[in-house]
Amino acid sequence: MNENNADAGADRRTHLRDRLIDIAQETVAAQGLAGLKARDLAAAAGCALGAIYTAFHDLDELILRVNARTLARLEAALDAAFVDAEAEQALEAMARAYLSFARKDEPSWRALFEHRLPPGAPVPAWYADARNRLFSRLDAPLAQLLPGRDATARAALARTLFSAVHGVVALGLEEKIAETPPKLLDEQLGVLIRLLAAGLMMESARLI
Repeated sequence: MNENNADAGADRRTHLRDRLIDIAQETVAAQGLAGLKARDLAAAAGCALGAIYTAFHDLDELILRVNARTLARLEAALDAAFVDAEAEQALEAMARAYLSFARKDEPSWRALFEHRLPPGAPVPAWYADARNRLFSRLDAPLAQLLPGRDATARAALARTLFSAVHGVVALGLEEKIAETPPKLLDEQLGVLIRLLAAGLMMESARLI
């Protein structure tokens, strides 16, 4: 009987976790990270406020679970856009898929970068793995452009390349520097990828 009760309790906890993540995901998609409030979340889930903290270590863990789902959707979007072609074409296709995702799911996309863990708190390994899988999508085209670089160097370069694309996308969508109509932002992203690819090919030739 005790074992059955324990199993039932674990099932209820799993169900509550999934329900809270679902509701939090919908809230962030509609209102952004700022719209996620623990009391509102508990009310929507039909549970006590304290139940959130029996399902999750803290609200940060819940947000990371939501963001992990966003990363999975972004990963799928990049995979769908990937073309087995020249490195520059592959990189540009993924960059445009990233821009498209940011436009379509902007509040959820922004939550990936707005959330901050408390000072000194480590990023959970499961979340770091989900984040790093995005960067790994850049490895194949980078290996084409820089065949002499090892995997560690390519991984570091992938993060740099991602940061460059993200910067253009984020600043373009925010229009804080200048007005950036959609067509212009598309063009700027293409120019960035072509310049980066050309620079990497020059670097590869220098290393030979």
